[in-house]
Amino acid sequence: MAQAEIGIIGGSGLYSMPGLTDTQDVRLDTPFGPPSDAYALGTLEGRRVAFLARHGHGHRILPHELNFRANIHGFKQLGVERILSVSAVGSLKEHLEPGKFVLPDQFIDRTRARISTFFGEGIVAHVAFGDPVCAETANAFDRACTAVGVTHQRGGTYVCMEGPQFSTKAESNLYRSWQADVIGMTALQEAKLAREAELCYAALAMVTDYDCWHPSHDSVTVDQIVAVLVRNAQNACSVVRHAVTSLPLTRGCHCDSALQHAIMTDPKAFPAATRARLAFLLDKYFPQPAGPSASERKAGV
Repeated sequence: MAQAEIGIIGGSGLYSMPGLTDTQDVRLDTPFGPPSDAYALGTLEGRRVAFLARHGHGHRILPHELNFRANIHGFKQLGVERILSVSAVGSLKEHLEPGKFVLPDQFIDRTRARISTFFGEGIVAHVAFGDPVCAETANAFDRACTAVGVTHQRGGTYVCMEGPQFSTKAESNLYRSWQADVIGMTALQEAKLAREAELCYAALAMVTDYDCWHPSHDSVTVDQIVAVLVRNAQNACSVVRHAVTSLPLTRGCHCDSALQHAIMTDPKAFPAATRARLAFLLDKYFPQPAGPSASERKAGV
């Protein structure tokens, strides 16, 4: 039985979810290792949610160290169908000033050392990813930003860089020449894995500062960035709460069938160990044959 219907991922500055009631911390194990932290299960605005601090409480995990597969698998284990993801980003455009929110609908991958798929080791799948976020879930974020009164942009391109260092000026100007809007280090792998897990995913990107292309970048102090982070986190909590209430009770998108035509490997060729590790994805389309009943086992069948 599902323990939560909506997952929330908190990024830099957002390590808990105010307003969550009837809470319990649940630590999970997955075939891909441990998630970033315990999931905080509870009720938010009348909906059952699971909150995960992406970088762990105390911000202990670098972006490239994140176990993205375990984090998404954990949400799937809990019965989550939609993920509302919050992350801090730098701005690549003058009009996207610090404090503004962006709802990206496209990504550019500039990462190098990350695992972005559940598949491999004998089972091949290629999910469609032309539209990498769930429009229905992004709509809920959009309505919530408007309701809260947060200045935001619907749509935009998110450059996902490897990190943990920030961009050089040459890189920053290159991304600007591509007409990208914001730059961050985490959302793309989550979006890819959520699609493979047939979960709806949308990101709320909170601008903390201009990337290093901007003439005023070098004059920005750490205190100023922290102040924006705190303000963004407060606004993000309000947006997430409104988005939770705005999400339909049933999904009207196609995210829940992303794997229907994506698995290329003949089921007869599935390696047993890989098949077992991917049971949470494969059982829907390739049910495991039922084992013998207790009476049959007793009879030696």
